[in-house]
Amino acid sequence: MNRKTLAYLVFLILLAFVPVLGIYPIFVMKIMCYALFACAFNLLLGYTGLLSFGHAAFLGTSAYTLGHAIKVWGFSPEIAMVIAVLASGLLGLAIGALAIKRSGIYFAMITLAMSQMVFFFFLQAKFTGGEDGLQGVPRGLLFGLVDLKNDINLYYLVLFIFAAAYFLIWRVVHSPFGQVLKALRENEARTISLGYDVDRFKLLAFVLSAMLAGLAGATKTLVFVSATLSDATWQMSGLVVLMTLVGGMGTLVGPVIGAFIIVLLENKVGDFGAALYDWTGVEWFSHLGESVTIVIGLIFVVCVLAFRKGIVGELNAWFERKQMERT
Repeated sequence: MNRKTLAYLVFLILLAFVPVLGIYPIFVMKIMCYALFACAFNLLLGYTGLLSFGHAAFLGTSAYTLGHAIKVWGFSPEIAMVIAVLASGLLGLAIGALAIKRSGIYFAMITLAMSQMVFFFFLQAKFTGGEDGLQGVPRGLLFGLVDLKNDINLYYLVLFIFAAAYFLIWRVVHSPFGQVLKALRENEARTISLGYDVDRFKLLAFVLSAMLAGLAGATKTLVFVSATLSDATWQMSGLVVLMTLVGGMGTLVGPVIGAFIIVLLENKVGDFGAALYDWTGVEWFSHLGESVTIVIGLIFVVCVLAFRKGIVGELNAWFERKQMERT
């Protein structure tokens, strides 16, 4: 067993003991949902070299589909989740088939435009609840046995989904298919010269990334028993880009670290400002409200400027330099 595998197992065991340690499970489940979303996006950007500005469309589509399937159609959670992931995959196939015909900034703009079309569809459609969204989505019974109303039961389901999806991404990255994706990222012209159908590989990577993003959206709906327009906004697409860049694109652990940092900042920056006010009597940013994103944005700018490869990427580069110095 190598060190990375051992580290993964230790991390998984620590996550399994979160409810025992008294940590609020909903908060950790939120991190895992966003971490899965970031890992799905990283498969496309970090390993294939395709920058999508429309990944929130898949998160939102899956969220609304699962909520509607459970609340209106009366499906069980596991069946609803399969339907939701397939819906995201079909949408990914439609958008991907159009987007891969272009590259670079044109690819990014096509995904953004299509994502905005999906957003306005959700805004006007009756089944989504409009600006109110789908509220009060019942969690139901998993396989008719496990009551997901219990946060602890739901936590271990989310942990299983996150671990299984992460292992799937790891397996894809280290497979021959993943090696072709890396070759595409590094030199597309050379990959074509080797006889690979690059459009087919791009489309497969896009659909797989969309389905994994959809899995994150469906899981998020189960956790928060709601699906809202915020899941499909362009801001959500930008957020997942930041998660990947801050953590380190092209690394497996980077998006997880990035998601943890961003979710932690979103939840704790205001609390930190209130604590500073209590301590110093000066209103730092305790009453900024929604404008607290300015502070988070400044932190992101500093991270991007100081860590061009992301946190994990810079750490990997530092360890490589140390190993070279020793040899």
